Amino acid sequence: MAAIGNVGYNYLGASGLKVSNICLGTMTFGTCKGSFPVFECNTQLDEKQSHEVLDKYVQLGGNFVDTANVYSKGKSEEIIGSWLQKQERDRIIIATKCRAQMDASDQNSCGLSRRHIVQSVEESMFRLKTNYIDLFQAHAWDNGTPIEETMRTFDDLVRCGKIRYYGFSNVCGWQLQKIVEFAKYNRINQPISLQQQYSLLCRQSEWEEFMVCKNEGLGVLSWGALKSGFLSGKFKRGEKPSKTQSRVGFYNADENVAKQVGLAVVWSDYNENDAYWNLIDKMGKIAAAHGKSIPQVAIRWLLQQDVVASVIIGATSIKQLEDNMGASAGWELSKEEMSALDAASPRMSYYPYDFLWRLNGPDRYNQFNRSIKL
Repeated sequence: MAAIGNVGYNYLGASGLKVSNICLGTMTFGTCKGSFPVFECNTQLDEKQSHEVLDKYVQLGGNFVDTANVYSKGKSEEIIGSWLQKQERDRIIIATKCRAQMDASDQNSCGLSRRHIVQSVEESMFRLKTNYIDLFQAHAWDNGTPIEETMRTFDDLVRCGKIRYYGFSNVCGWQLQKIVEFAKYNRINQPISLQQQYSLLCRQSEWEEFMVCKNEGLGVLSWGALKSGFLSGKFKRGEKPSKTQSRVGFYNADENVAKQVGLAVVWSDYNENDAYWNLIDKMGKIAAAHGKSIPQVAIRWLLQQDVVASVIIGATSIKQLEDNMGASAGWELSKEEMSALDAASPRMSYYPYDFLWRLNGPDRYNQFNRSIKL
């Protein structure tokens, strides 16, 4: 990992593109009433606040900004676009996504059809005020569209220069392998990244999706690093988070809203969970030993996973941004600390994954085979 100042840089998958190992996620930019609870939270930032966060992020050494057309129904992209006009465009790596329904009155304004992808690219470029997108991503798998149609559309967009690279997000193992194989055997441009939820509280993708990434040279962009705040260390057992001071509190003011969000952010699921509080305690002790914060430990654990190219962090204040960026470079968790966090992190054993991992332990590791290192 190379570093500029106190920020680390990695290649994004098998491509020649270098990105800062902390990516600024912009789901907190802009508000949109009546769409999805995430975009109505009172911690959402207006344009001025968003620009201040973007300015500070670049000042700290970051070069990688992630958004999506669905974030506040296009307002996030618009905010980035007005900021981008004041920047040296070629120095900023812009990633966005498509898949979600953008117009409830138009049945074709969703999915991964050629029609919707091309329309989404054009609309995103307009909102972002740019004539190309560095990384364009499918936000999730689409059962309604043949993968051949989706893949050939991405390849065409790369060939004509409207997007530089493409990737996928929120897919399972067989889907990702199918994506890679189609690109490989049809000799088209290959995806370079997988954006997937990954944290000390969400490790399911280690079983299969990340094995595909290692075998096939895709870089992981991990989202949900702090699990909507559950890995921030700021909550106390038995004290329900405040509605006005955190996303978790906002969601859980009405538990039905928390369930609708669908990201495992229901307070009652954690409040009486001894394993969760043990993990937070372990993180607190490790943080104190390094003179760091609990969120920095959560992010650093991700950065030391060799499949991760960049960790996507959201920020609702300059202070929060600076703290999160402090995980980027200049210090490391020891092998013993990584092992302690692994042991404390709740993990479920699923057949056949647990069975296969036992059979393929360290004695079956071949350094010349690009497979997961146990």
